[in-house]
Order: sequence, then C-alpha cells, then structure tokens
Amino acid sequence: MKNEIPVEEPFMKAIVCTQYGSPDVLQFKEVPTPAPTDDEVLIKLYAASVNPLDSFIMRGPLFFLPVIGALLKPKHQILGSDIAGRVVAVGRQVKQFQPGDAVFGGKGSGGFAEYACVIEDKLAGKPANVSFENAAAVPIAAITALQGLRDKGRIQRGHKVLVDGASGGVGTFAVQIAKSLGAEVTAVCSTRNVDRARSIGADHVIDYTRDDFTQSGRRYDLILGANAHHSIFDYRRALSPDGIFVMVGGGWVQILQAMLLGPVLSRIGSKKMRFFIAKLNTKDLAFLKDLLEAGKVVPVIDRRYPLSDAAEAIRYREEGHAQGKVVITVEHSF
Repeated sequence: MKNEIPVEEPFMKAIVCTQYGSPDVLQFKEVPTPAPTDDEVLIKLYAASVNPLDSFIMRGPLFFLPVIGALLKPKHQILGSDIAGRVVAVGRQVKQFQPGDAVFGGKGSGGFAEYACVIEDKLAGKPANVSFENAAAVPIAAITALQGLRDKGRIQRGHKVLVDGASGGVGTFAVQIAKSLGAEVTAVCSTRNVDRARSIGADHVIDYTRDDFTQSGRRYDLILGANAHHSIFDYRRALSPDGIFVMVGGGWVQILQAMLLGPVLSRIGSKKMRFFIAKLNTKDLAFLKDLLEAGKVVPVIDRRYPLSDAAEAIRYREEGHAQGKVVITVEHSF
C-alpha cells in the first residue's frame, strides 16, 4: 500500500452470513479488518444501502434448490453492495484516490461493515453537497436506472417515458434521470406514492390500483419496468411503433418472460423488449455525481437502520413496500 493511514483497529464489526437462509441467519459480529490489494482502496464506511442483490446472496440456492442450498455455504459472507465513506489506504496501482477522500460506489458484497475494500473503478468522489447516507443510496439503483434508460432504452429528449414501479429505489431514480434527460415522464405507483412521484418530477402519475396503463390506449416511446408485474405482451402493446421496453426488476414470471420471450418478440416488428443487469463503473458514477451536485437527482430514502439492525433492514425491503431506498448507517466507536 502507498500513502497509508493506519487503520484504528485490526478488527471490525460486520453483518456476516455463514449459511443460506432468511434474515434470521445474519450475525452481527467482529471479524478481521480487510487489507486492499494493489487495485483496491480501503474505505472507512459511514453508510451503505440495501438492494435485492443482498437477498440473493443471503438466500443463495435456497431460492431455487432448497435441498442443495441447505448443504452449501455462502462464498461471500459479508453482505452489502452500495457504500459511502472515506478512503483510509490505497493499493500500489490506485491512481484516482488518496487517503482522506470521500467516495461512494459499490461492489458485490462486503458493504455491511465498518470497513470495506473496493476496486478503484467501482468508485467515484462523493458529491460535496450530499451526505454519506444519501450517497450510499445511489450506486446500484441509480446506475440501473441510468443504463436502462440511456443504454438499453435509447432515451431521447421529448420521448414519452413510462416508469412502472416508480416508488422503489430504481424507480425514484429513473423518474428523475429521465426528466434530466428531457423526457416527458409518466410514473406508475400505488395511491400512497402518488404525491411522492409528483414531487420528484413526474409529469403524469398513474395509480395502478385505479387504472391499468396497458389498457388505456396510450403509447410510450420507452417503458422501464422497475417493478414489472404485467405480461410482456401487455408492455409490448403499450409501446409506440418503434418503442422499447426495458425490464430491470419484477416478479420471476416477468423476468423469465423478458429473458426468454424478449429476444423473440424483438425480432417481430420494430418494438424491442430487453432485460439486463447493470454494471457499476466510475464513468457512470461520475455522471450521477454531476446530477447530484446540480440538484437534478435527489435520493429518496424511506428508512434508516443502524448496522446492527441490517437484518431488519433487509426484511423490510423484502416486504416490497419501501418508498425509495433503505439505508444502513455505520457509527464507529473510536
């Protein structure tokens, strides 16, 4: 390591998963503080956020193969994929960051802890006007929204864009990012989230408990399924002739439809049906940093939990009623 600032403690508190299962299997315990490899930075964490990825890692094969899953042990034992904190030490090959820098970004696991090592190209400098908690709410959800709209959905200024599932983590970012890119945005959410959707910039809001947008006759240039629960054929019907449907989340039936039927339907006519998984990178984090600094995107945080209560935070997100992001706060005792 170069420019090293000594870590205060050789051990740290973390949320550890030693067996697959429900949030009940998670343990809040002391483990060795990690050391960065040549292309990593060691970060003293102040906040993290909860994502569906945490549930997948926690439950593992139990999602699909309960008997086999019960016999296996998790490869990644510390959950947490979105983080924000301050650099403590950097590896020999790291060029962008120095000890003391405030950063945000993500990784596959390891964020529900007092310290984490993250590859340099999965990080960006934290916006000065954004708290660590708000920064930790951004990475996976906002990059999923950005890449879904821009890269897969080919959003253009003036496009009519519909965000289905506009009240969740990805959805609240998608509404704001689409507006920042010049689209006319329709948000789909439940009754209790209508005012929130308007407050983050939606031009139109559809309460799905009262109206079904797939039956309205309106057509959209781009539909982002942040929490997709309609049939892929319903989404296709709601597209304009050259429209694109991008699915980033939803029920297992809808995900399988998008993966298996999407490529086939995309070859029939000019409408495109797409499913993808976002990839974190510094360039897109920097793009989001600019939007955050300009106030064009403001993270929506539903609840905050201390690190010791991360199991409850995951349980709450799994209930499916979170209005925005669920954040984990990390307080250091030294």
